[in-house]
Amino acid sequence: MDTNSPSQTTTTLPQVTEPRNPGMELDMQWVRAAQANTSAIERRAATLPGRRSVKKDFQAAWLLKAITCIDLTTLSGDDTANRVRRLCAKARQPVRADLLAALGMDPITVGAVCVYHDMIAPAVAALQGTGIPVAAVSTGFPAGLSPFHLRLAEIDESVKAGAAEIDIVISRRNVLSGNWQALYDEMRAFRTACGDAHVKAILATGELGTLRNVARASLICMMAGADFIKTSTGKESVNATLPVSLVMIRAIRDYYERTGYRVGYKPAGGISKAKDALVYLSLMKEELGDRWLEPDLFRFGASSLLGDIERQLEHHVTGAYSAGYRHPIG
Repeated sequence: MDTNSPSQTTTTLPQVTEPRNPGMELDMQWVRAAQANTSAIERRAATLPGRRSVKKDFQAAWLLKAITCIDLTTLSGDDTANRVRRLCAKARQPVRADLLAALGMDPITVGAVCVYHDMIAPAVAALQGTGIPVAAVSTGFPAGLSPFHLRLAEIDESVKAGAAEIDIVISRRNVLSGNWQALYDEMRAFRTACGDAHVKAILATGELGTLRNVARASLICMMAGADFIKTSTGKESVNATLPVSLVMIRAIRDYYERTGYRVGYKPAGGISKAKDALVYLSLMKEELGDRWLEPDLFRFGASSLLGDIERQLEHHVTGAYSAGYRHPIG
């Protein structure tokens, strides 16, 4: 990792304009050519945590960058409007003001707040005027097995309620049975239903069987117009991993090199430690470059990651770790 970049994070959203991925016709020759050398991928992934390290001020800068890329998430059956409002307050001020002052930083925010459909309204109200988008999980999340017309209707209702981003789940059976045309058609319909709202395609990679399936599903979702591809719902037994991330990131690179359109990446589930966030950021920088370190192209799907990052920042400032309750996330 180049420890001279980024040096600071001073804006809530990137000051860049990226054309949306419009998608393309399904290219089965390209899809069938996609392979995955599992042993080589696992060897490369195993080296990542030890190959790059950042210390002191540089580490603090990278951790602040990570915060701006978090989709601060609550997806619990006992969610309430008050819980969501508290989460949004944390999204608006994710790091204590005294820590930011000690670091010489301007205020920052997270990348988005992610909720169920019923919690969109309180989230939108709580975030009004901040520029922080509300993301809603949709299409029968997390299994994606509700009737197709209801999944489309759910997208429509969430967009009408004010969600700027929609996290959809694909039908895993289409991948496992090799029905690539069905996967493409499904994803294309979801993209159309989202309209101006950006769509993140959740692959549920822990349930796709092989890394080759992950590579092919990634390409097809991008061909169908996905703005982001995302690893997991966070509800599977296996969520984001470095080997899966490497496969998906290289599919994004391949798609960009062939089409000129940048697609975002979102690892989700199981990323709860600051040190893990640094590894994922270094992977993005090495494989895709600095442009993919902005929140319009990279997000962490996380609920507890922010608390650990803030504890690490306090350690950087004071030399001591604080109790977790001093850094509430909601």
